[in-house]
Amino acid sequence: MTNAEHTADPATSPTLVFDERTMAHSWFEDALGILTGTFAAAFGIYLLQSSGSVTGGTAGLALLVDFATSWPFWLIFGVVNLPFAALALWKKGVSFTVRTVISIALVSLFSAVNPVLVPLGDINPIFCTFAGNLFAGVGLLILFRHRASLGGINIIALLVQEKTGFRAGWTQLAFDVVIIAAALIVVPWPNVLLSAAGAVLLNVVLALNHRPGRYIGH
Repeated sequence: MTNAEHTADPATSPTLVFDERTMAHSWFEDALGILTGTFAAAFGIYLLQSSGSVTGGTAGLALLVDFATSWPFWLIFGVVNLPFAALALWKKGVSFTVRTVISIALVSLFSAVNPVLVPLGDINPIFCTFAGNLFAGVGLLILFRHRASLGGINIIALLVQEKTGFRAGWTQLAFDVVIIAAALIVVPWPNVLLSAAGAVLLNVVLALNHRPGRYIGH
């Protein structure tokens, strides 16, 4: 029997214990992860905004206000998420709150520069709606895995998963149904139906990939 055959398999060996400290991200990995996650999320939101679609969470609320007023999205997004900073500090601690505040600020920054650096002309709203939700979902996954979020309902969803085991994606989906239904006030109903389909896609991405143990490489 070779040495390789004697090597314990982390996926099957009950005696092999992982030290979480050895698997923790370095500060550089966290910084790059947060930068990547916020860029992806902000670009996804930009695609949704350009296609006249909304999504769930505080991003969806900010898009609704953006469509109904002349206020810039980057400002709306930052203001909408301010009340949730206290919740994050109370329930998730200083480190998570600082990372989340930085993430919110970066998404606001990217949202301000995206229309300038990546002007979009004639677009396909169906493609942009689904692509936007995919980008946003991947961005959120990256942020979750680096102990950050985009505030708002993301924080509530994470707290519910930690306390009950109910997946964050399903919790967020329940809130998103309410938000997208409210979009009927300011968005034409075909766009609302398309937005609902896109939001389902985003939350399925979160529900299938953000679960305990899924991120541990064996």
